[in-house]
Amino acid sequence: MRRKDYGSCRYFHKIRVPRRLYKFVIASRESDEKERKVMKRIDGGVTAAKGFEAAGAEAGIKYENRKDMALVFTKTPAAAAGTFTTNVVKAAPVLWDQKILAKGKPVHAVVLNSGIANACTGEEGNGYNRQMAEAVAEVCSVGVEQVLTASTGVIGMQLRPEPVKRGAVLLKEALSPSREGARAAAEAIMTTDTVAKECAVQIEIGGKEVSIGGMSKGSGMIHPNMATMLSVITTDANIGRELLQELLVSVVSDTFNMISVDRDTSTNDTCLVLANGMSGAEEIQSGTEACETFKQALFTVACELAKQMAADGEGCTKLLEVTVEHARTKEEAKLLSKSVITSNLVKTAVFGSDANWGRILCALGYAGVDFDPEVVDLTLSAGDGENLILVKDGVATDYSEERATELLAQQYVTVVCDMKQGEADATAWGCDLTYDYVQINGDYRS
Repeated sequence: MRRKDYGSCRYFHKIRVPRRLYKFVIASRESDEKERKVMKRIDGGVTAAKGFEAAGAEAGIKYENRKDMALVFTKTPAAAAGTFTTNVVKAAPVLWDQKILAKGKPVHAVVLNSGIANACTGEEGNGYNRQMAEAVAEVCSVGVEQVLTASTGVIGMQLRPEPVKRGAVLLKEALSPSREGARAAAEAIMTTDTVAKECAVQIEIGGKEVSIGGMSKGSGMIHPNMATMLSVITTDANIGRELLQELLVSVVSDTFNMISVDRDTSTNDTCLVLANGMSGAEEIQSGTEACETFKQALFTVACELAKQMAADGEGCTKLLEVTVEHARTKEEAKLLSKSVITSNLVKTAVFGSDANWGRILCALGYAGVDFDPEVVDLTLSAGDGENLILVKDGVATDYSEERATELLAQQYVTVVCDMKQGEADATAWGCDLTYDYVQINGDYRS
């Protein structure tokens, strides 16, 4: 299986990130220098924030000799927020977390397993999920409803309690606030992922340094409205649960909900944020500059994790970014950009480095949005800032096919669709569709 260099945040620092992604910066179109003062990228994951520890362990849930359980823990109680799959079929850990979060009480831990999805397992599966929470609660000396859960893997199999209990002990013994602890946890939640996915940033609130770090997994069964993804984000910010939930929902809408690999929405999608207040910073209040700064930082972490998942799509060789500009509404811009990244014909054209722009225009046309195709511009953008206009006012330009092929052969392909309808824009991320995707998913259970 191929290996790619998308795994670290440093890779994404080097590629061109459209300024529009940083929509939550105060005066968002200001200079890069101002941006750097507001937020600093750091090497880290879920232990970047003060007071958080993490670990990964080989529990033997499904396979031997591989990490398959992860734990994120804070001794200081944390406000928690979450978003989950929109699939009607919801796995046991999703139902558990939704119940816990609805009570609004602080939590101490998130335990994850990457061996068994524990979906479509009935009441027995619900019981096994509770046992996973109980096992962690016992070794960490916290209440069972202070432990959130997450699972990924094959649907329909029961989660055996014996390896889970063994894994809980191993995780407690391995808990560490170190960079290595974070990396071990990120590796333990991988399934068909080829790289661990992590990101961390620092901001300043009221003269205090505040950190946000995260990890995620996701490679296949990835589609907007949460994907087959597990994500845990930690922060030492002082923020209330309700505001944290509000900000998370907004951020997820423009990040995790804007990626797709294969148009399949999972039963287990989970994104959790824990805030333990250990930075010592003042409490973040809605509508303040501190709130906007925190939202920007949370967006950045979620956005980079989302892009890392899209870039690591099963069998893929390229990350595809599609931006729709000048749509009438934000919702229409989202529908249009998602339609392009989910088109199998567009995805295969990107795989073959074929500038078949008609497939892009076609995908825009069936998105369910009314627009004038005779005014649309389509542009390929390169990492060095070069723009190659393929279509102007709905008609092909005299572009160089050779240069278009060169741009499409890059690992990071950017397409801009100018609708000339209004002022709204949106960006979605996907990947190419390759022979390897079919091979991986034709033999997924072995």
